[in-house]
Amino acid sequence: MQFLPKVMKYGSAAMVLAGLLGAASLASAATDPKKPAPAAKAPSGGGSHAAAGASSHAAGGGGMGSHTTTTTTHTTTTTTHTTTTNGMHPTGGATNMTTGGGGTTTRGPTTGGTHNASDDWEHRGGTTGGATTRGPTGGGAESHGITANGGGSHTINTGGMHANDGGITHGASTTTGMHSTAGAGGGSHAGEGMGSGSHAGGAMGAGTHTIGGQGGGFHGPSGDNHSAFKGSPASRGSNEHITRSGGAVRMRPNGRVSDVHDAHRGMDVHHGLGGGRTVSMERADHSRIFAEHGRPGYVERPYGFHGHDYERRSYFYHGRSYDRFYRGYAYRGLHLNVYAPGHYYRPAFYGWAYNPWARPISYGWGWGGSPWYGRYGYYFQPYPVYPSAAFWLTDYIISQDLQAAYAAHQEAGEEDGYQTAEGGQPVLTPEVKQMIADEVKNQLELENQEAQQNAQQQEADPGSSGIARLLSDGRPHVFVAGGNLDVTDASGNECVVSDGDTLQLRDAPPSDATAANLVVLSSKGRPECRISLTVQIQLTDLQEMQNHMRETIDQGLQDLQAKQGKDGLPAAPASAQAEPAPAQYAASAPPPDSNVGAEIQQQDQQGEQAERDVTAEASQDNSGAANAASAGPATVELGQTTEQVQGALGLPSKVANLGSRVIYYYDGMKVTFQDGKVSDVQ
Repeated sequence: MQFLPKVMKYGSAAMVLAGLLGAASLASAATDPKKPAPAAKAPSGGGSHAAAGASSHAAGGGGMGSHTTTTTTHTTTTTTHTTTTNGMHPTGGATNMTTGGGGTTTRGPTTGGTHNASDDWEHRGGTTGGATTRGPTGGGAESHGITANGGGSHTINTGGMHANDGGITHGASTTTGMHSTAGAGGGSHAGEGMGSGSHAGGAMGAGTHTIGGQGGGFHGPSGDNHSAFKGSPASRGSNEHITRSGGAVRMRPNGRVSDVHDAHRGMDVHHGLGGGRTVSMERADHSRIFAEHGRPGYVERPYGFHGHDYERRSYFYHGRSYDRFYRGYAYRGLHLNVYAPGHYYRPAFYGWAYNPWARPISYGWGWGGSPWYGRYGYYFQPYPVYPSAAFWLTDYIISQDLQAAYAAHQEAGEEDGYQTAEGGQPVLTPEVKQMIADEVKNQLELENQEAQQNAQQQEADPGSSGIARLLSDGRPHVFVAGGNLDVTDASGNECVVSDGDTLQLRDAPPSDATAANLVVLSSKGRPECRISLTVQIQLTDLQEMQNHMRETIDQGLQDLQAKQGKDGLPAAPASAQAEPAPAQYAASAPPPDSNVGAEIQQQDQQGEQAERDVTAEASQDNSGAANAASAGPATVELGQTTEQVQGALGLPSKVANLGSRVIYYYDGMKVTFQDGKVSDVQ
């Protein structure tokens, strides 16, 4: 760094620029010179048979570089406006955009490489390839100026790919004319895909915004769709209203509320397409509360260990509390929570779980007559025999997920609404189950490596433990959904993946993307995404999917160790029966909250009040805006869509959802829709 003053004093402009770029590269390297570690070789201890085909894997580090922070400014001065994007709107490279684009987006160099793992894993020690830390990418800070008279009608039609990297945090705003979006990492995510951070509404000018319009389409692999809600995808034709106080309401094309943001409370409410409601909030001390009907809620508190960020989630469900740990990891401008096991087993146990057993065994699960299995028997059937623990763990994962889904619907008093197939082969085919079993073996390899590091007082690299490696190793990977997650397809249509559904990542997304395209391999019928459909999933949600698989595998390993030698399971060697060793970061974590259950319950109740307050304000805003903007009487005609009616009259004061029939109530007027079109006006 000492050469910079000399360059600035005596050098040309080109020399100064070169010096600054060199210094930036040095600073980036000094911050975190690592990259995701390569996959390790299979465990070699404890198995009755040697693992067939165990080999080293090369982790391609391409695309893991340092990116500069950039600024893009958009300004529109009309009260009612339409922004139409057709085709690609990339964030990478130097791009000058005029009307509707503005500014210059510049991306720094991208570096990468390949690291081959060829040494024996069980004896290699705690070596890792590390992970490259990425600065804010793809657009950085972004500002959209919208001049609006109080409430206005804003339509954003997006066709094709609109890429804009980085989760976005919204600062509260009471200015009705300004749409300001700060390109900070993070974003609030509903369901299992809860990403770190939150948005405090008001980023868009007060008014109603229609997302997608006729064009629809993915809103970019980064997931940016000019929406007030970052983390929940906006389906084509959905409407968003930004209130004067900074709150926001999103309604699906059928008129039902999907998302509510309360800027005053800093709270987000999401209604899932397949049922259920989640409430999330980040508090002033950066702890987070998450509540969901019929499922475990949690309080997450950050803490530091050896200079690294960790989170402790204290879960509570049906009077039982338990903890999970996560390592914070900066990736592509996002903050990922990467699962960190609370304890590790001995290498011999991982070897016994990974390698084939001496002979295949049959196992009686005991849930043949359970209601959940009667409901989902068309979807899943267990293996008749198990040649290794990987196949046993595969059935363990799926059965645990389906039990959770059934219990959640029962507790919430909901019908799951899925259309089932009668007879024939289960939807979850042997081929797909084999893919899951292969992924289970990959995770066992990974955890065995981490156990070696923990034994040597070393911390695991989150770049290797999380999805960063999966996105860079050049191989397809399978994920199993551990909860309800609303996603969109290439046309912008919304569907849901839920517990036990499987998806495959076939190709890595672009190096600056914050979302990935996955193919649905199995699902349980509508309203779930159909099999073979390509859907877009935020990387924060994808990380939570991997977390879920690893957490469930660890639960299964605990059962395996306790039940080995019983109920038909083979006995593990003596060296594999030792007690697991606690992880250092878990032992050093602060104690959990003593009243987690009460905090989660209170959060759920506050979510109901927040939703009532914000939707009432949105209705008032729209009513006043419609009256002020009308040069003549508003017109509602037979055959109009919900979007057209809301554009003329604003958001309704009440909505009655009667299946295919929906009724909007306005002051002195009732509008009835049949299959999304106006059928009667009174």
